[in-house]
Amino acid sequence: MSTNSGTGQGQAERLSRRQITLVIGIIGGILLVAGILFVVLYNSLSNRSPGVDAPLEAITQYRYEYAEAANGMKLHALVTKPAFVTLDVVRQNVALTDKVGINGGFFYGETLISMGIVNGRPVNGAAGAYGSGGENMKYARGTLVWDGASDSLSVQVVSTASEVKVKDHTRFWAQGGISMSLGDEAGWISRTVAENAPFPDEQRLRSAAVYDENGMLYLIVSESLSTLEAFRTAILGTFGDGRLVDGIFLDGDGSSQLLSKEMKLTGDNRPVLQMLRITK
Repeated sequence: MSTNSGTGQGQAERLSRRQITLVIGIIGGILLVAGILFVVLYNSLSNRSPGVDAPLEAITQYRYEYAEAANGMKLHALVTKPAFVTLDVVRQNVALTDKVGINGGFFYGETLISMGIVNGRPVNGAAGAYGSGGENMKYARGTLVWDGASDSLSVQVVSTASEVKVKDHTRFWAQGGISMSLGDEAGWISRTVAENAPFPDEQRLRSAAVYDENGMLYLIVSESLSTLEAFRTAILGTFGDGRLVDGIFLDGDGSSQLLSKEMKLTGDNRPVLQMLRITK
């Protein structure tokens, strides 16, 4: 009897140890899963946009630069990653929006003449609707495209949204303008003529979006009046340390507007239809 009793107690003890080991394993697994979920949640919260209604002070993922070019032009730039940028319809002066960014493409009243697309959808109305931003109206024009899948920028000369080349048509934005052709000193002027750049030889305020070899985006607005050529020359001589790749001219003159914590440029105080906004 005593032998059988001892054997039973030993089995019970061994079973108890197995149970303890199993419980420890389950708890460890739960803690591991909880840790993974915490990391995912933390990264999600730390990388998400502050939101549509976030105050100006909440936007931090950019740097402000000011430069005076050799030709006398005064330029202001917001430098950021294209992943932190979106296209917004604002219908007011950029300086009054409480949103960090600059003016976008060409427009007439409520009609967006330049392409303005975010994640496959035009920003100013339904797909196919007149003036919604689904096309560069009348002309194939230089369009700055951010491909979210590859996190890369390019300038594509296109007329319609269907012509834009990206890896994932649900993760990109496309801002229409006029080609700057930064790598083509001999042919850039003829390219702007083909794209019908407005008032290239007049003294006007100017805006542009360019990018460098590291994929950083420069949203640039002039404080000075200039021709298109003088503006382009000033940009090449001031920003990017000689590593600018390409970019586009945006709407200019009184529409050249910028807002950040450091600077406010109102153009001629007119409202604009659309802007390039930094979201984080």
